[in-house]
Amino acid sequence: MHVRKDDMVEVIAGDDAEKGRAHKVLRVVTEKNQVVVEGINRVYKHVRPNRRNPQGGRLSREMPIDASNVLLYCSNCRRGVRIGRRYADDGHKERFCKKCGTGLGAIGKRNPKYAKKS
Repeated sequence: MHVRKDDMVEVIAGDDAEKGRAHKVLRVVTEKNQVVVEGINRVYKHVRPNRRNPQGGRLSREMPIDASNVLLYCSNCRRGVRIGRRYADDGHKERFCKKCGTGLGAIGKRNPKYAKKS
């Protein structure tokens, strides 16, 4: 999956799609290829009064959206961008912005086989 927890993403499809706004990924559901994004796809859950919540009422919470509806946010380009994967000079596999080439964080462990020889 192209996004991970705590990434900043831009929602590009759905009712809450706001152009140019970055939101944080709260949770990733890999089995269903979905992500939960902060402030996006909010629903109300009605709760009966109980011991923990004597007042009862409505709780607002975010529900998952499909991962294909979000783009990883590039702080250099200031928008959601398509990403690629490459090996950095030190041998780490990293994600990078296809538009400007900026690295967007390491994916895996360092592999000396892919390190640049100097």
